[in-house]
Amino acid sequence: MLVDTHIHLDAAEFERDREVVLGAARAAGVERFVVPSVDVANFDRVAALGAAHSDIRHAYGIHPLYVEGAGENDLEILADRLATGGAIAVGEIGLDFHVDHPDPQLQQHFYIAQLKLAQRFGLPVILHVRRAVDAILKQLRRIDVPGGIAHAFNGSRQQADMLIGMGFKLGFGGTMTFDGSRRIRELAVALPLDALVLETDAPDIPPAWARGERNEPANLCRYAEVLAGLRGMSAADVIAATGANATRVFGDAL
Repeated sequence: MLVDTHIHLDAAEFERDREVVLGAARAAGVERFVVPSVDVANFDRVAALGAAHSDIRHAYGIHPLYVEGAGENDLEILADRLATGGAIAVGEIGLDFHVDHPDPQLQQHFYIAQLKLAQRFGLPVILHVRRAVDAILKQLRRIDVPGGIAHAFNGSRQQADMLIGMGFKLGFGGTMTFDGSRRIRELAVALPLDALVLETDAPDIPPAWARGERNEPANLCRYAEVLAGLRGMSAADVIAATGANATRVFGDAL
Protein backbone atom coordinates (compact mmCIF):
# COMPACT_ATOMS: atom_id res chain seq x y z
CA MET A 1 0.00 0.00 0.00
CA LEU A 2 1.39 3.39 -1.02
CA VAL A 3 0.84 5.73 1.95
CA ASP A 4 1.49 9.46 2.11
CA THR A 5 2.20 9.63 5.84
CA HIS A 6 2.33 13.44 5.95
CA ILE A 7 0.34 15.80 3.75
CA HIS A 8 -1.50 19.05 4.49
CA LEU A 9 -4.48 18.56 2.20
CA ASP A 10 -6.43 21.18 4.12
CA ALA A 11 -3.96 23.89 3.06
CA ALA A 12 -5.22 26.94 1.18
CA GLU A 13 -2.99 25.99 -1.76
CA PHE A 14 -5.37 23.10 -2.49
CA GLU A 15 -8.62 25.01 -2.04
CA ARG A 16 -9.12 25.58 -5.76
CA ASP A 17 -8.56 22.02 -7.01
CA ARG A 18 -8.35 19.65 -4.04
CA GLU A 19 -10.52 16.94 -5.61
CA VAL A 20 -8.48 17.01 -8.82
CA VAL A 21 -5.26 16.71 -6.80
CA LEU A 22 -6.67 13.76 -4.88
CA GLY A 23 -7.82 12.11 -8.09
CA ALA A 24 -4.38 12.44 -9.65
CA ALA A 25 -2.74 10.97 -6.55
CA ARG A 26 -5.10 8.01 -6.50
CA ALA A 27 -4.49 7.43 -10.20
CA ALA A 28 -0.75 7.40 -9.42
CA GLY A 29 -1.32 4.68 -6.84
CA VAL A 30 -1.58 6.51 -3.50
CA GLU A 31 -3.99 4.57 -1.29
CA ARG A 32 -3.86 6.46 2.03
CA PHE A 33 -3.30 10.08 3.04
CA VAL A 34 -2.46 11.10 6.62
CA VAL A 35 -3.34 14.75 7.28
CA PRO A 36 -1.94 16.28 10.49
CA SER A 37 -3.27 19.54 11.87
CA VAL A 38 -1.15 22.52 12.91
CA ASP A 39 -3.43 24.33 15.36
CA VAL A 40 -6.94 24.19 16.78
CA ALA A 41 -8.20 26.42 13.96
CA ASN A 42 -7.82 23.60 11.44
CA PHE A 43 -9.02 20.69 13.58
CA ASP A 44 -12.44 20.86 11.94
CA ARG A 45 -10.96 21.03 8.42
CA VAL A 46 -8.79 17.94 8.78
CA ALA A 47 -11.61 16.04 10.45
CA ALA A 48 -13.98 16.99 7.62
CA LEU A 49 -11.52 15.69 5.05
CA GLY A 50 -11.36 12.39 6.88
CA ALA A 51 -15.14 12.20 7.09
CA ALA A 52 -15.58 12.95 3.39
CA HIS A 53 -12.96 10.56 2.01
CA SER A 54 -12.50 6.92 2.98
CA ASP A 55 -8.76 7.01 2.19
CA ILE A 56 -7.92 10.09 4.32
CA ARG A 57 -6.91 9.84 7.98
CA HIS A 58 -6.35 12.82 10.28
CA ALA A 59 -4.34 13.75 13.36
CA TYR A 60 -4.77 16.54 15.91
CA GLY A 61 -1.89 18.59 17.22
CA ILE A 62 -0.35 22.04 17.65
CA HIS A 63 2.69 22.64 15.42
CA PRO A 64 5.74 24.25 17.09
CA LEU A 65 5.60 27.24 14.72
CA TYR A 66 2.00 27.94 15.79
CA VAL A 67 2.40 27.90 19.57
CA GLU A 68 2.59 31.70 19.93
CA GLY A 69 -1.06 31.84 18.99
CA ALA A 70 -2.02 29.00 21.31
CA GLY A 71 -2.92 28.92 24.98
CA GLU A 72 -3.69 26.44 27.72
CA ASN A 73 -7.29 26.32 26.51
CA ASP A 74 -6.03 24.99 23.18
CA LEU A 75 -4.47 22.04 24.99
CA GLU A 76 -7.82 21.39 26.65
CA ILE A 77 -9.53 21.50 23.26
CA LEU A 78 -6.93 19.07 21.92
CA ALA A 79 -7.52 16.70 24.83
CA ASP A 80 -11.27 16.83 24.25
CA ARG A 81 -10.82 16.06 20.54
CA LEU A 82 -8.53 13.14 21.25
CA ALA A 83 -11.02 11.79 23.78
CA THR A 84 -13.78 11.70 21.17
CA GLY A 85 -11.72 9.39 18.92
CA GLY A 86 -11.24 9.56 15.17
CA ALA A 87 -7.67 10.84 15.14
CA ILE A 88 -4.98 8.26 14.38
CA ALA A 89 -2.13 10.26 15.99
CA VAL A 90 -1.16 13.37 17.88
CA GLY A 91 0.47 15.67 15.38
CA GLU A 92 2.00 17.64 13.99
CA ILE A 93 3.94 18.40 17.17
CA GLY A 94 7.58 18.89 18.07
CA LEU A 95 10.32 21.51 18.00
CA ASP A 96 11.82 23.82 15.39
CA PHE A 97 15.11 25.48 16.33
CA HIS A 98 15.83 26.54 12.75
CA VAL A 99 14.05 29.81 13.50
CA ASP A 100 14.34 32.31 16.37
CA HIS A 101 10.61 32.42 17.06
CA PRO A 102 8.53 31.06 18.63
CA ASP A 103 10.52 31.02 21.82
CA PRO A 104 12.15 27.59 22.33
CA GLN A 105 10.84 27.35 25.89
CA LEU A 106 7.30 27.97 24.70
CA GLN A 107 7.76 25.31 22.02
CA GLN A 108 9.04 22.91 24.68
CA HIS A 109 6.01 23.58 26.88
CA PHE A 110 3.54 22.61 24.15
CA TYR A 111 5.67 19.70 22.96
CA ILE A 112 5.85 18.17 26.43
CA ALA A 113 2.15 18.74 27.08
CA GLN A 114 1.22 17.04 23.82
CA LEU A 115 3.53 14.09 24.43
CA LYS A 116 1.70 13.58 27.71
CA LEU A 117 -1.61 13.63 25.87
CA ALA A 118 -0.31 11.04 23.40
CA GLN A 119 0.75 8.90 26.34
CA ARG A 120 -2.62 9.39 28.03
CA PHE A 121 -4.61 8.37 24.95
CA GLY A 122 -2.20 5.70 23.72
CA LEU A 123 -1.61 7.38 20.37
CA PRO A 124 1.52 7.62 18.21
CA VAL A 125 2.96 11.05 17.48
CA ILE A 126 3.86 12.81 14.24
CA LEU A 127 6.99 14.79 15.01
CA HIS A 128 8.39 17.99 13.54
CA VAL A 129 12.12 17.80 14.32
CA ARG A 130 13.89 20.60 12.46
CA ARG A 131 17.34 21.18 14.00
CA ALA A 132 16.03 19.91 17.32
CA VAL A 133 16.50 16.14 17.31
CA ASP A 134 18.47 15.99 20.56
CA ALA A 135 15.85 18.06 22.39
CA ILE A 136 13.12 15.88 20.88
CA LEU A 137 14.90 12.75 22.09
CA LYS A 138 15.41 14.15 25.59
CA GLN A 139 11.67 14.41 26.17
CA LEU A 140 10.91 11.08 24.51
CA ARG A 141 13.18 9.44 27.08
CA ARG A 142 11.08 11.02 29.83
CA ILE A 143 7.61 10.53 28.34
CA ASP A 144 6.95 7.12 26.87
CA VAL A 145 4.67 7.25 23.84
CA PRO A 146 3.70 4.43 21.46
CA GLY A 147 6.12 5.43 18.71
CA GLY A 148 5.25 7.49 15.69
CA ILE A 149 6.95 9.16 12.75
CA ALA A 150 9.81 11.67 12.70
CA HIS A 151 8.60 13.72 9.74
CA ALA A 152 11.16 15.00 7.18
CA PHE A 153 14.02 13.49 9.14
CA ASN A 154 17.30 15.36 8.65
CA GLY A 155 19.42 14.27 11.60
CA SER A 156 22.46 12.06 12.02
CA ARG A 157 22.68 8.28 11.78
CA GLN A 158 23.14 8.11 15.56
CA GLN A 159 20.01 10.18 16.13
CA ALA A 160 18.13 8.05 13.62
CA ASP A 161 19.13 4.89 15.44
CA MET A 162 17.93 6.36 18.74
CA LEU A 163 14.52 7.23 17.31
CA ILE A 164 14.23 3.82 15.68
CA GLY A 165 15.08 2.21 19.02
CA MET A 166 12.16 4.11 20.56
CA GLY A 167 9.76 2.66 18.01
CA PHE A 168 9.75 5.51 15.50
CA LYS A 169 9.75 5.42 11.72
CA LEU A 170 11.52 8.14 9.73
CA GLY A 171 9.80 10.09 6.96
CA PHE A 172 11.54 10.58 3.61
CA GLY A 173 10.20 12.71 0.79
CA GLY A 174 11.06 15.49 -1.61
CA THR A 175 14.47 16.37 -0.18
CA MET A 176 15.64 12.83 -0.97
CA THR A 177 15.08 13.49 -4.70
CA PHE A 178 17.87 16.08 -4.94
CA ASP A 179 21.33 14.83 -5.91
CA GLY A 180 22.83 17.41 -3.54
CA SER A 181 21.03 16.00 -0.50
CA ARG A 182 23.91 13.61 0.12
CA ARG A 183 23.40 12.96 3.82
CA ILE A 184 19.69 12.27 3.48
CA ARG A 185 20.25 10.03 0.48
CA GLU A 186 22.95 8.14 2.35
CA LEU A 187 20.56 7.62 5.27
CA ALA A 188 17.85 6.45 2.88
CA VAL A 189 20.25 3.70 1.76
CA ALA A 190 21.90 2.83 5.08
CA LEU A 191 18.93 2.74 7.44
CA PRO A 192 16.90 -0.47 7.82
CA LEU A 193 14.06 -0.57 5.32
CA ASP A 194 11.64 -1.38 8.13
CA ALA A 195 12.37 2.06 9.63
CA LEU A 196 11.32 4.14 6.60
CA VAL A 197 8.03 5.66 5.50
CA LEU A 198 7.22 7.91 2.56
CA GLU A 199 5.66 11.37 2.72
CA THR A 200 5.18 14.45 0.57
CA ASP A 201 4.43 17.24 3.09
CA ALA A 202 2.50 18.74 0.18
CA PRO A 203 2.08 21.55 -0.65
CA ASP A 204 5.57 22.04 0.84
CA ILE A 205 8.99 20.43 0.11
CA PRO A 206 8.58 19.93 -3.66
CA PRO A 207 10.84 17.38 -5.38
CA ALA A 208 13.75 18.10 -7.71
CA TRP A 209 11.54 17.83 -10.80
CA ALA A 210 9.08 20.42 -9.44
CA ARG A 211 11.44 22.90 -7.78
CA GLY A 212 9.60 26.10 -6.86
CA GLU A 213 6.19 24.60 -7.61
CA ARG A 214 3.39 23.38 -5.39
CA ASN A 215 4.12 19.88 -4.18
CA GLU A 216 1.38 17.32 -4.80
CA PRO A 217 0.63 13.84 -3.42
CA ALA A 218 0.86 12.31 -6.91
CA ASN A 219 4.63 12.74 -6.57
CA LEU A 220 4.70 10.02 -3.90
CA CYS A 221 4.94 7.21 -6.45
CA ARG A 222 8.08 8.78 -7.90
CA TYR A 223 9.51 9.12 -4.39
CA ALA A 224 9.12 5.36 -4.06
CA GLU A 225 10.98 4.95 -7.35
CA VAL A 226 13.79 7.25 -6.17
CA LEU A 227 14.15 5.32 -2.93
CA ALA A 228 14.09 2.05 -4.84
CA GLY A 229 16.83 3.29 -7.15
CA LEU A 230 19.00 4.39 -4.24
CA ARG A 231 18.60 1.05 -2.49
CA GLY A 232 18.87 -1.11 -5.61
CA MET A 233 15.47 -2.73 -5.29
CA SER A 234 12.09 -2.62 -7.02
CA ALA A 235 9.62 0.19 -6.46
CA ALA A 236 6.96 -2.43 -5.71
CA ASP A 237 9.04 -3.77 -2.84
CA VAL A 238 9.62 -0.26 -1.48
CA ILE A 239 5.90 0.49 -1.63
CA ALA A 240 5.05 -2.77 0.13
CA ALA A 241 7.65 -2.23 2.85
CA THR A 242 6.93 1.43 3.56
CA GLY A 243 3.19 0.77 3.55
CA ALA A 244 3.67 -2.03 6.06
CA ASN A 245 5.80 0.32 8.19
CA ALA A 246 3.06 2.95 8.18
CA THR A 247 0.57 0.30 9.26
CA ARG A 248 2.85 -0.67 12.15
CA VAL A 249 2.77 2.95 13.32
CA PHE A 250 -0.95 3.60 12.99
CA GLY A 251 -2.33 0.07 13.30
CA ASP A 252 -5.83 -0.76 12.15
CA ALA A 253 -6.72 2.95 12.21
CA LEU A 254 -4.83 3.40 8.95
